[in-house]
Amino acid sequence: MTQQIRIPATYMRGGTSKGVFFRLQDLPESCQVPGRARDQLFQRVIGSPDPYSAHIDGMGGATSSTSKCVILSKSTRPDHDVDYLYGQVSINTDFVDWSGNCGNLSTAAGAFAIHAGLVDPSRIPENGTCVVRIWQANIGKTIIAHVPITDGQVQETGDFELDGVTFPAAEIVLEFMDPSDDGDDGGAMFPTGNLVDTLDVPGVGSFPATMISAGIPTVFVNAADIGYQGTELREDINNDPAQLERFEKIRVAGALRMGLIQTPEEALKRQHTPKIAFVSPPKSYTASSGKAIEAGDVDLLVRALSMGKLHHAMMGTCAVAIGTAAAIPGTLVNLAAGGGEREAVRFGHPSGTLRVGAEAKLVDGQWQVTKAVMSRSARILMEGWVRVPAETCTPRA
Repeated sequence: MTQQIRIPATYMRGGTSKGVFFRLQDLPESCQVPGRARDQLFQRVIGSPDPYSAHIDGMGGATSSTSKCVILSKSTRPDHDVDYLYGQVSINTDFVDWSGNCGNLSTAAGAFAIHAGLVDPSRIPENGTCVVRIWQANIGKTIIAHVPITDGQVQETGDFELDGVTFPAAEIVLEFMDPSDDGDDGGAMFPTGNLVDTLDVPGVGSFPATMISAGIPTVFVNAADIGYQGTELREDINNDPAQLERFEKIRVAGALRMGLIQTPEEALKRQHTPKIAFVSPPKSYTASSGKAIEAGDVDLLVRALSMGKLHHAMMGTCAVAIGTAAAIPGTLVNLAAGGGEREAVRFGHPSGTLRVGAEAKLVDGQWQVTKAVMSRSARILMEGWVRVPAETCTPRA
């Protein structure tokens, strides 16, 4: 039997997610390039695929928010500090999804870049804010992280409170530049060319949907159209396999309509995208923490699913999609928020509320969004080495 090998790693929380962070240069040589060896490493680190859906033998937490790995390296692109690559590890299937970004861990990427010595020291102030220019390699977009610095080090503690995170921390402001997806997957920000379409879902029905590629490809539907109030918490949906199966059918139909996949079977290899979210006008409800959210506290309500389960709070990339769609009059998100032009919204999610802003403008008949902005926080939970059996990094058939 072979011994285990150890690989330098840092376990970090970013926003309402957490994951294992690596410097590219620290990975075994076979894992420094995309391929099966890298996927196997990420899976073994997290503890997947796990038929028990528990991740007992790994660093994962058996949820979409905790089954994540990140690789950072000094950027080869002009005017960027680091390249950031994100892998969403499937919990119980043999698969790592590279099709999208994690907005929450984008926060930690900025902080980790400084911690790991990947940012030019001359750009780090003794006290103040370090502007980390991140190239998000999964989707080919720029993210600007404004990371607070105290005594030359990342400031992690503070009084910024983020619903879905237990303890306060230091605020990190993120700017997602040109967040609409103009890459190969979906083309324009609205892949169908419409702000609202009728989505036909076999076995479910037909209802209005806004399908947008901004931050991450997302399919928005009205809560009322699929039998919900918009105030639901995780347990209301995740404990009902029939409802989860229905949401997957909606996701597959949306992926086909957006051109992300060509056949329904391809959805099995694209679990991370698109996201499914349902929206509702403001209503009062009690968040999962017991906190009372009043209708007057928010502009709308949004619930979103990630990797087949209702998210406990809100994915950062989906928040970008929400802010972008809310800024464009006529989308379902905009209408749920009351319609009209707006530069920011505060929406209610299962854990509380979140504010996100976006700058949208109509150019030659096409909507463009120059950036979306939101605040998160990040903190190192543990650093050292992660251990995996040596054969993990040898690609298997």
